[in-house]
Amino acid sequence: MAIDPRDPASILAALIQCPSVTPEDAGALDLVQSILEDRSFEVTRLPFQTEGQPRIDNLYATVGTNGPHLLFAGHTDVVPVGDAGAWSFPPFDAKVHDGVMFGRGAVDMKGGIAAFIAAYARCVERNGALPGRVSFLITGDEEGPALDGTLKVLEWLTEQKVRFDACLVGEPTNPNAIGDMIKVGRRGSHTGKLTVRGTQGHVAYPHLADSPIRALVPMLSALMDPPLDKGSNRFQPSNLEITTIDVGNPATNVIPGEATAVFNIRFNDCWNAERLVAEIESRLAGAAAAAARIGDDPLPWNLEWAPRVSDVFVTHDEKLVGTFALAVEAVTGRTPELSTSGGTSDARFIKDHCPVVEFGLVGQTMHKIDEQVPLADLKTLTLIYERFIAGWFGLETGR
Repeated sequence: MAIDPRDPASILAALIQCPSVTPEDAGALDLVQSILEDRSFEVTRLPFQTEGQPRIDNLYATVGTNGPHLLFAGHTDVVPVGDAGAWSFPPFDAKVHDGVMFGRGAVDMKGGIAAFIAAYARCVERNGALPGRVSFLITGDEEGPALDGTLKVLEWLTEQKVRFDACLVGEPTNPNAIGDMIKVGRRGSHTGKLTVRGTQGHVAYPHLADSPIRALVPMLSALMDPPLDKGSNRFQPSNLEITTIDVGNPATNVIPGEATAVFNIRFNDCWNAERLVAEIESRLAGAAAAAARIGDDPLPWNLEWAPRVSDVFVTHDEKLVGTFALAVEAVTGRTPELSTSGGTSDARFIKDHCPVVEFGLVGQTMHKIDEQVPLADLKTLTLIYERFIAGWFGLETGR
């Protein structure tokens, strides 16, 4: 059955029916390509593969030439369904029940993609060719390790000398209702792995051993207390969470020789990566010295940082943020909160290329059993996107 490019529900249903559990594509990008090519987009498929990782397919589509360049970014990969038998309807059937569509990816974020495609088609139908350029960057690697998706496509686009003036990411940003929140920034994220080495031995002869746990515990405590900061004007306080501790020791009568812990920091604009790393390493060194036995040197320890840090950012572009906020208010009657809360997204890569904001569906069911979207919400999101596109290109937005 033909898909109406102006109807977000029909586009979303077709996308959900592609079981694109990351890193599988399952025909989702083929579907997007077909719809966009029918709207005169020039489509390029960009597969990338990091050694030891699965091959990831990505899509870049563009239409128009001169004038301002607006980018929409999103992903067609979805998380696993979990217990499929616990769903009210099969997770890839796109069943509509009482005005609600059920399916994995309904809100995160195939719904956002469907709404923007439909919004673009409607805007062009109403106004004719736009006075500028619209592009799509759709990846299959957002829910995965994000090694071969948006980041690699942006590198390719830089090599092609493609530039953007603004970007909208269609992630589900609204906590309770469409119009609640626009994400205008994100905290940074950095992960470290701490290893402390002691001397293995029998628990009955502690003088012949040296437990790394005795050092690890106060070192981890020093990371969390005192707090890194109290927050800033645009961000909540930075937060460090220990995500795993491991000594690899199944025996109850053995003092282990090594202990490790992994932690993640979500940091605000009180820090940059360099100063944050220096602070963490200073705290660890002080705690390790304090934990040493009297007369002994501190136990040897090593801190291995993740190879890539996600930097904190805030978007200040008045045209992008202001135009989008006005579109939200015009359609919903709500004044959206300009927020920097939550985790990370591919916006962390895009912000190095152009101003970026995020706005999409209500995220309450993302990654859950029975992920779902009311069709009324999908319609509202499409109207907001359509009004934003028109406003950003300086076209008539009245309805």
